[in-house]
Amino acid sequence: MEAMEAMDPMTKMWVSFIGIGLMAVAALLITVARTKTKGVVRLILSIVAFVLLLLGMIYSFISII
Repeated sequence: MEAMEAMDPMTKMWVSFIGIGLMAVAALLITVARTKTKGVVRLILSIVAFVLLLLGMIYSFISII
């Protein structure tokens, strides 16, 4: 198995921007879910926001490595 090559700085920048963007979308989505919706829609939006937050965290972690 080959060793994983390190990303060049420009790629790290774009990966970190994707992570930041996903976290920002998650924050906006959870804000909308808590202020404007109720019931099942609120639950679905909250779950989607949580998944986006996790993906953003993973992308941010990848950009550090």
